[in-house]
Amino acid sequence: MKIAQIEAIPFAIPYRKPLRFASGEISAANHVLVRVTTEDGIVGIAEAPPRPFTYGETQRGIVAVIEDIFAPQLLGLSLWQREVAAERLARTIGNPTAKSAIDMAMWDAWGKSVGATVTELLGGYSDRLRVSHMLGFDQPEAMVAEAEEIREHYGINTFKVKVGRRPVQLDIAIVCALRERFGADIELYVDGNRGWTASESLAAMRQMADLNLLFAEELNPADDVVGRRWLVRHLDIPFIADESATTPAEVTRSILDGAATAISIKTARSGFIQGRRVLHLAEGLGVEVVMGNQIDGQIGSACTVAFGAAFAHTSRRAAELSNFLDMCDDLLTEPLRITNGELRVAQGNGLGITVDPEKLQRYRLN
Repeated sequence: MKIAQIEAIPFAIPYRKPLRFASGEISAANHVLVRVTTEDGIVGIAEAPPRPFTYGETQRGIVAVIEDIFAPQLLGLSLWQREVAAERLARTIGNPTAKSAIDMAMWDAWGKSVGATVTELLGGYSDRLRVSHMLGFDQPEAMVAEAEEIREHYGINTFKVKVGRRPVQLDIAIVCALRERFGADIELYVDGNRGWTASESLAAMRQMADLNLLFAEELNPADDVVGRRWLVRHLDIPFIADESATTPAEVTRSILDGAATAISIKTARSGFIQGRRVLHLAEGLGVEVVMGNQIDGQIGSACTVAFGAAFAHTSRRAAELSNFLDMCDDLLTEPLRITNGELRVAQGNGLGITVDPEKLQRYRLN
């Protein structure tokens, strides 16, 4: 089960409508398909979604670092040597989604080699997760209409609302409109992507205090050290650290410093090895976790549900798994399907998914 080849294939698939939020806008999935092939012909796959406005990675940068630095260090390793691979990848600073995609592709290939699903290899707690849908910036009536459509067609009852704009009242009006339309029938939480100041965040949360929100996420920059601690101390709901706490060390600092009281785990930036470390750390510290979404395609969403369903702690809350619905197409031979508000782990060894070669040929960029 030694690694014989690692490929990084850039592709682009447009979105039906752009997803807008405080730190950026996505109008196409300019991602990288990562394939790990063993000497006996087993192929593991994963997806690297670059987010330059969050982590500094670009599509071309991911391809370059995999081809020029990571692949030469990993060729010849066994799939059993995932910790060795992680140690070698860690020698290079940054590049979280490139590293994570390689890690997850190795797990996919390992599962196929031993005849087990990744979920079983990780923990095997469940075979599905409840789904949360992310609502990007728009006018209140449009966001309510999108929530109505998503709820009707897919049975989703949990929504993460992007906030962080100015004037603050626009975002407050949207959250109020959603609660007024659906009442207690849906779960709501907000994500500011660091768009507000600490004082703006607290004022907004106080105006939404009677809306029964589950969480607040990254309302202001974590680099505003005193402001973030002050804000979290004054909130009466869990505050999720997302892009500010991507590694076990960052998670530890955020929780112990009082800069967060919950953690978002995104397999796109942590892979399965780092994701598992973050999860167990969160359990030990006694904080909630949410499986987040890096605006993944279906391959990335399959990785998220495979990891999240493996553990009890990550199965308690709805996971952000639905933003691939905004894409015009995807690469899989058998698309993921959300039914009754749930996404099941794909059936089959490894991640249980297969790339359609014709679709890959149509959308690849090299």
